[in-house]
Amino acid sequence: MPSLTLGIEEEYLLVDRETRALVTEMPARMLDECNELSGDQQVSPELLRAQIEVGTRICGNITEAREALTDLRRVIAKVAASHGLAPIAASTHPFALWVDQQPTAKERYALLTDQMQGAARRLLICGMHVHVGIDDDELRIDLMNQLSYFLPHLLALSCSSPFWEGTNTGLKSYRLTVFDALPRTGLPERFASYAEYQRHVQILIDAGLMEDATTIWWDLRPSARYPTLETRVMDVCTSVDDALCIAAFIQCLLRMLYRLRIRNQRWRTYTNMLVNENRWRAIRYGHREGLIDFAKGIIVPFEELVDELLVLVAEDAQALGCEGELAHCREILERGNSAERQLKVYDIATAEGAEPEEALRAVVDHLIAETQLGCVS
Repeated sequence: MPSLTLGIEEEYLLVDRETRALVTEMPARMLDECNELSGDQQVSPELLRAQIEVGTRICGNITEAREALTDLRRVIAKVAASHGLAPIAASTHPFALWVDQQPTAKERYALLTDQMQGAARRLLICGMHVHVGIDDDELRIDLMNQLSYFLPHLLALSCSSPFWEGTNTGLKSYRLTVFDALPRTGLPERFASYAEYQRHVQILIDAGLMEDATTIWWDLRPSARYPTLETRVMDVCTSVDDALCIAAFIQCLLRMLYRLRIRNQRWRTYTNMLVNENRWRAIRYGHREGLIDFAKGIIVPFEELVDELLVLVAEDAQALGCEGELAHCREILERGNSAERQLKVYDIATAEGAEPEEALRAVVDHLIAETQLGCVS
């Protein structure tokens, strides 16, 4: 059995508590202050100065992951508050303009912007990445090929980007429409072996298109830095409970797929053409309009699909000690993902007479409060 350790990375946007607008310049000492309080966990800058990224330590189970992630959110919230700011765990800001944002002064980001131009400058988006420890290279590729099927399901639970530059986009994950403008994004390719994967990567390196595999930004990839499989399709979850639910789901799915493997079975793989249809449905509708069951050839309500998956991974959830986190799926389905909750706040505010700008600020207030819920005493 692979180790299946967990590591969670989240990206946050920093807002001014008074105006609710994004900051254009992170306070000079803020990152140092965060790192002084975060111990062995990671706090670092991101592409834009209004963004901050955190990464948990390696966690043996979901209980450790909960402690690590809530500690990081607590640290960021505490330090930000001392500067009159607050973090929001949402994949887009409700009304910020990307053209107003400033890039972080870092060689890697300067190179990215030079290569990608407007496609990179528009990346005013945040995501969540879940690393699961799989030491064996061949196993990592085999499980990547199979887990790809479930990426739309994970995205649907996580959607948190319905607004873009003050507009309701009609999408639950506008983030991915921005990110997909970059090369080497979207669903991963399928490979027969780790060596085949390496050969493809090396072609791009030899051609001078990238330095290493860290600039492969697929929804799911073998991490270039760690012996992990890294799931990247998700929007960042505003609720820490939602984030931990999805991390537990990924861990359980991989354990289930490994159990199939050792019995000489495997999850059926489908073409990217078909999986992309479900990916689009998750971008557009979140979990409200269902996904395609490819075996049946029909759209099935998302609740039914989740119920089936929860039965499939029940043994794994018990073995991994994450039954409570996994059961939280049903709460997400009942109350809606973050995108739906944001839209509800906006609709209530406008129904009560708020102007659009005021209603969008109410959404930011909601995001500030929910980002810290359960993390700050």
